[in-house]
Amino acid sequence: MSSKAVTIEAESAHLNELLMLVEKGQEIIIAKDKKPVAKLVAVSHQPQRRTFGMYAGKIRMTDDFADPLPEDYWLGNSSL
Repeated sequence: MSSKAVTIEAESAHLNELLMLVEKGQEIIIAKDKKPVAKLVAVSHQPQRRTFGMYAGKIRMTDDFADPLPEDYWLGNSSL
């Protein structure tokens, strides 16, 4: 992914062109007085929706998962 630096004036005059570049994967750095102030990047796609059972058999819990924590855990002396 490449990036391109533009001034605020150029950005406002050519916004449609810059958006087309962003859609193609380019990052646009917007500068004011030759100092970068913002980055124009494409919005990532929404993550895939979770499906019931998609992690079946991949997660394991120990038998003592729901047991109370030891006293020394609460006192800060635990080696957990």
